[in-house]
Amino acid sequence: MSDCIFCTIASGAFGTEFYYEDENVVAFDDLHPQAPVHVLVVPKAHYDNIIDGVPAEVLSSMAAAVKAVAEKRGIAESGFRCIMNTGADGGQTVMHLHMHVLGGAPLGDGLIAK
Repeated sequence: MSDCIFCTIASGAFGTEFYYEDENVVAFDDLHPQAPVHVLVVPKAHYDNIIDGVPAEVLSSMAAAVKAVAEKRGIAESGFRCIMNTGADGGQTVMHLHMHVLGGAPLGDGLIAK
């Protein structure tokens, strides 16, 4: 979609640094981090959300990206959280499927434990 910011980023148009890239997905830092590590895993093809008929190979690539990001950012051993928001009421602000990978500090019921 030409007006989708995540489609534009995933295409490489902005020169965004990717922590992971394969034929299906890219992973990059969130612009407004909610934890010391906050990376987005975004499919290159546009899907509105997780219930938008996402092919198994894209979901598999997303899982591979999570593993690579966790290892590269040093959160694989200590633990991290993965979140996919779906729809406006679910907290989704960019209507392009994406997964948040959050870590780098103890996460409580909110994001960062107090």
